[in-house]
Amino acid sequence: MGQEPRTLPPSPNWYCTRCSDAVPGGLFGFAARTSVFLVRVGPRAGVSSGAPPFRVIGELVGHTEKVSGFTFSHHAGQYNLCATSSDDGTVKIWDSETRTVLTEHTLHQHTITALHWSPLVKDLIVSGDEKGVIFCYWLNRNDSQYLFVEPRTIFCLTCSPHHEDLVAIGYKDGIVVIIDISKKGEVIHRLRGHDDEIHSIAWCPLPGEDCLSINQEENSEEPEVPNGKVTPQITITKGCYLATGSKDQTIRIWSCSRGRAVMLLKLPFLKRRGGGIDPTVKERLWLTLHWPSDQPTQLVSSCLGGELLLWDLTQSWRRNYTLFSGSSEGHTHSRIVFNLCPLQTEDSKNLLLSTSMDRDVKCWDMATLECCWTLPSLGGFAYSLAFSPVDVGCLAIGVGDGMIRVWNTLSLKNNYDVKKFWQGVKAKVTALCWHPTKEGCLAFGTDDGKVGLYDIYSNKPPQISSSYHKKTVYTLDWGPPIPPVSLGGEGDRPSRTLYSCGGEGIVLQHNPWKLSGEAFDINKLIRDTNSIKYKLPVHTEISWKADGKTMALGNEDGSIEVFQAPNLKLICTIQQHHKLVNTISWHHEHGSQPELSYLLASGSNSAVIYVHHLKTVIESNPESPVTITEPYRTLSGHTAKITSLAWSPHHDGRLVSASYDGTAQVWDALQEEPLCNFRGHRGRLLCVVWSPLDPECVYSGADDFCVYRWLTSSQDHCRPPQGKKSIELEKKRLSQPKPKLKKKKKPTTRVLLKQESCDGNEEESLKENSGPVENGVSDQDGEEEALEPEGSCSLAAAVSTEPVVNSPVSLGFEKSKVIINNKATLPKKEAPKEKPETLIKKRKARSMLPLSTSLDHRSKEELHQDCLVLATAKHKELNEDVFADLKDRFHLGLFTDRTTLYKMIEVEGKGHLENGHPELFHQLMLWKGDLKGILQTAAERGELTDNLVAMAPVAGYHVWLWAVEAFAKQLCFQDQYVKAASHLLSIHKVYEAVELLKSNHFYREAIAIAKARLRPEDPILKDLYLSWGAVLEKDGHYAMAAKCYLGASSTYDAAKVLAKKGDAASLRTAAELASIVGEEELSASLALRCAQELLLTRNWVGAQEALQLHESLTGQRLVFSLLELLSKHLEEKQLSECKSVTSYNVWTTAIEEPFQKRVTAVWKSIFGLDSTEQYQAALQKLQSIKYPSATSNTPSKQLLLHICHDLTLAVLSQHVASWDEAVDALLRAVTRSYGSGNFTIMQEVYSAFIPNGCDHLRQKLGDPQSSSTPAFKSLEAFFIYGRLYELWWSLSGSYSESSVWVHVDHTRRTIEQSQQLPNGSPEEASPAALSQPELSQPTGVDLRLTEESEQVLGACVELLSDEHASLQNSQRTIAQVQETLAEMIHQHQRSQLCKSTVNGPDKSESEQEAESPFSDPQSQCNKEENEPISLPELTRRLTEANERMAKFPENIKTWPFPDVLECCIVLLHIGSQCPGCVTLEVQQKAQELLQKYGHAQVYKRHCQACT
Repeated sequence: MGQEPRTLPPSPNWYCTRCSDAVPGGLFGFAARTSVFLVRVGPRAGVSSGAPPFRVIGELVGHTEKVSGFTFSHHAGQYNLCATSSDDGTVKIWDSETRTVLTEHTLHQHTITALHWSPLVKDLIVSGDEKGVIFCYWLNRNDSQYLFVEPRTIFCLTCSPHHEDLVAIGYKDGIVVIIDISKKGEVIHRLRGHDDEIHSIAWCPLPGEDCLSINQEENSEEPEVPNGKVTPQITITKGCYLATGSKDQTIRIWSCSRGRAVMLLKLPFLKRRGGGIDPTVKERLWLTLHWPSDQPTQLVSSCLGGELLLWDLTQSWRRNYTLFSGSSEGHTHSRIVFNLCPLQTEDSKNLLLSTSMDRDVKCWDMATLECCWTLPSLGGFAYSLAFSPVDVGCLAIGVGDGMIRVWNTLSLKNNYDVKKFWQGVKAKVTALCWHPTKEGCLAFGTDDGKVGLYDIYSNKPPQISSSYHKKTVYTLDWGPPIPPVSLGGEGDRPSRTLYSCGGEGIVLQHNPWKLSGEAFDINKLIRDTNSIKYKLPVHTEISWKADGKTMALGNEDGSIEVFQAPNLKLICTIQQHHKLVNTISWHHEHGSQPELSYLLASGSNSAVIYVHHLKTVIESNPESPVTITEPYRTLSGHTAKITSLAWSPHHDGRLVSASYDGTAQVWDALQEEPLCNFRGHRGRLLCVVWSPLDPECVYSGADDFCVYRWLTSSQDHCRPPQGKKSIELEKKRLSQPKPKLKKKKKPTTRVLLKQESCDGNEEESLKENSGPVENGVSDQDGEEEALEPEGSCSLAAAVSTEPVVNSPVSLGFEKSKVIINNKATLPKKEAPKEKPETLIKKRKARSMLPLSTSLDHRSKEELHQDCLVLATAKHKELNEDVFADLKDRFHLGLFTDRTTLYKMIEVEGKGHLENGHPELFHQLMLWKGDLKGILQTAAERGELTDNLVAMAPVAGYHVWLWAVEAFAKQLCFQDQYVKAASHLLSIHKVYEAVELLKSNHFYREAIAIAKARLRPEDPILKDLYLSWGAVLEKDGHYAMAAKCYLGASSTYDAAKVLAKKGDAASLRTAAELASIVGEEELSASLALRCAQELLLTRNWVGAQEALQLHESLTGQRLVFSLLELLSKHLEEKQLSECKSVTSYNVWTTAIEEPFQKRVTAVWKSIFGLDSTEQYQAALQKLQSIKYPSATSNTPSKQLLLHICHDLTLAVLSQHVASWDEAVDALLRAVTRSYGSGNFTIMQEVYSAFIPNGCDHLRQKLGDPQSSSTPAFKSLEAFFIYGRLYELWWSLSGSYSESSVWVHVDHTRRTIEQSQQLPNGSPEEASPAALSQPELSQPTGVDLRLTEESEQVLGACVELLSDEHASLQNSQRTIAQVQETLAEMIHQHQRSQLCKSTVNGPDKSESEQEAESPFSDPQSQCNKEENEPISLPELTRRLTEANERMAKFPENIKTWPFPDVLECCIVLLHIGSQCPGCVTLEVQQKAQELLQKYGHAQVYKRHCQACT
């Protein structure tokens, strides 16, 4: 189990001739999507011993579209330099060590298709594009050369390793050209022989023709090809071979001296199990080559099905090849190979790296031809991550490329032991969940709604559920069976069933034993069990508690519902999020505190995470559902929606979250504290999961096609980026639009406009074919989407024609078109009105019988012949000759019998149809009297008109009905749905008309018709309202949706949807609406939410008005009024943080009387609270509301609200003489401020509510043995604790004045001292505050304590409680032992790692960073002091401390108490500053307690300071 971070990268880009490369020393790079990933290979990879020596070390980020080419500089001393080309039109030069761009050029105006760094010229980079343009760019002198050799699409190019000016170019149509760049691209050879795309060109590593024994005359298969342009005196190319691989499945070896092919190698079709592709499927063919530099008589090529072949070129008459990894079936590629690149490691191993369509990068040992290692990659978004609870370390990854990966993260021999499962998936895998007990059983869900089960240890295809979701499967979870599955017999009832939540808002229960059976929609059971009549919310998330007794459902409206198994009784609804809930997670059950298993964390489309503690609700099992509106903990910091949450199985209350802000955040949820932030992804995070074995290791997946394994202790940041940083992350993630449209320069405006529009279409079509919509870049997310370049190239060629290629005729045509268009538009603007009118008058009506008319206008001879034929037909017997004449002269039908006339009408009608005038044909048929025939013909041709349908009744009632229906269908095809519905209404088909409008989203018209024509109670009307409401709600038109729900009498849904926007105005309207329709509980919760929203803006008047909407909120009105008075009080004393404009109620104006009396007076005058019964009623309402304890991260506004709630309970309890409750409530308010570290608020609570101490409360309580005595003692202790600090700070100030605490006597000056309490901070309530330096007492000053100070110091004996000191010491011991144990585990893991890498290189940065795990200074000091402590000794200490804890009475453990040792140190400090003011007895007791319990380093340090 290695500690180093790992990356599962995106797949190398497909169909690129050179998008991977490697340099000596062990650096390999491959292009993936818009960036290049760098892999260190060999001894310097820094992996644990036994594992394959490679590691993904970084990424080159800068391109905005797909990277199409990548090449290293193969010159000693500059191996760190590399170049990339991209579809964004740029060629960038990088320094791979610093991963920065050194320079770039944008010379190409078309898509770049080929790139190579010259192996002979150090600074020359050659690139070619799809239009045949070549640019040579010299880096050092920033110079370039434009070459245009052939107007063809360049597919690949390779610079010669023997002559610096030669470049071989392969084109799409199979032509290979060798050019001399020093002679402006002069063609040296044009090599013809291939008849399809050239995929690869490899120069022979040795010059000369001696390396291959090829007969000069031999090439029987290849006739002599006369080449284009061959210069007679070519000396530079003599004795040089060139190999080319083509899509035509052949490899040709060319002799440059002769300019012809000398060897032809045809790819064999290898039939092997599980592989091989039909050679006729050319879309999936790619042939890449590598000519080994140390083996010039051998050539490596790819084959049809992903195999690699080593060809022996020594005997050209015998085609010998050796298959790579021929002995092992699973080690070869399963799909076509795109790139091959050699690499020599530092230990002189010759390796070959290959990238393939199967999304694997493989490394081959050229000595053995065996596969050394495989780096798997991802071809889509990493949607889901899940660790198996049975096969520990098995991580399942759901990916958008239609495959599931299962990563054995514990494999020692292979860091990337990944298996792929694709059978039966065929869609993006969006959800995964392992069976909790069954080995190898993995459930998956896809974006097309499919749910299936995989057994990863068998070769069988997965079982697929017969019930599909209509939309994407969001979540899967295993839970106990519920009815009706749980009602089956023993043999039919599984222990666990599979639950799936889909994008349409439905949760289905699948029986894993009968997946072919129908799945069960749990909404039916929920509705029946809880008698719910309103519309159930759209479900978006499901999570079962580990014990299988409780289920939580997240909803689209932000609510979370908690149900009890098996009948799904609703026990509570959490109204916290107000946007779609994306993720819910229950805390694990194996922590040190069992009650933490009731923690439920949730994240939504808002950026805040809420944690709720549901122990009380679940254990109380309330009869009616409880509504929870206050979170236990709030985790704020992310700046975009939360997509995934996972609790650490190694810690209590530690949570990791994934967000669309591009980061993963680790939280201490109990303290609401951010611990560390991971920013390694370049996209929006979609999933996150904690390693089940390594407490520091987290895996995360995102839409950047990556899964990262990272360590919590190695992160530089502790919280998510805010403001500018998050904007930068967003910019880094999003792709930018193509810049190349701006660069195209065209000769005429007309052509430019046309091409711009075409390019726009091209971009759209490419995006459609490029995988998931959310990719943002043109990349592959599945086989179907990975189209070969010819699709895009041909499209580009079709839409974007070069102006140079256009003939003068075509350009003239374009120009003439422009002129004609201008002429056509001129009359509209300038011509007077008379001209068009006169033109209209002169136009003749179209002839009904044009063919007959034209035949009657022929030559005189023809007309004379017509007369003779007509006379013969009328007056003589008809014979065959006469019939033939009449048939030819159909226009004579006008003068002969009806049969001939019909034939004439038929011919004329056909003519009208052919000329596009069906209306004239219909009129002719109408003359004929065949109305039914007209209607049938018009219906078949889709040419029915209003006139024809209006005439239809003439042909009979049934014909009319049929005609109207046919016309309605025709109108639907023409998208005239409203008109179609009107025609259906004319034949009384009301339901059909309404359904037609509804199905085409004409809800308003459908409701109008239904309301006008149907009975009011007709169910179709309600269905219309609900359907329209759902559509409006989805589109964000909440007010309109509310009207629809009101129309359907779904009042609850109307109020809910109105509140969905979440602003104060919407919430108030929703609360009023709920109150009007009688939904009292909903009205109250909405009014309270509205008040809380207004509270955030300090709109006190509006908040009180909102609370007035519901009588049940009287108690909350009291709380808010007390909060308002306290806020005003703090503002007047300048202790409040608020600087904004605040609208206070008029009754908050200051009255000179004690604070508590002011509160009571306001309650009486404003809220009419006078009698004991009223106080009692308000008290009962507020007592049911429980708020969680505070932490140092609790927001100040939330803290004040919770404190005022407790203070309101205290005041109400005093008025009803319930003094026990009053003490408890006051103590809760005090400990809340103490727990949050806000000393100021704590002191203000005391000064406002018990300014004179706790004596009057002691009198009211009476019996000292009562149950409330421990609470009172705790309250009194905190009061004294606060006064003690005030006294100490007064002594530590400048001694220039007297105060309530100190008299300053000196002859020089006497000024009155003003004291101001410092603002609260976490340190002030902890021993750390004691490290503040105090001023030394000035000479010549006599300090005397006032009487009040002496009383406080006398009362401090109460703080020096041995019992509480012992309890706190036991608690500290337990915490320290647990920290030490955790540290020991981490040390052990690190030592194991060090052992495994002892023979390896120096420590990597990540390991060095991992040596500083989470631990506070106290535990570090404790570790230093007790370094040799053994595990048995720690266990003994923990047992003893737990035993001591068990002996303390419950009332001591229940109520908090100030830190006793802290109080001892403060007293000793005061004694040292003001000798004699603290009695020796008190000082002695303080020192005894410190000696007895002050073993922690922090106390020892302060003891030394005060002594």
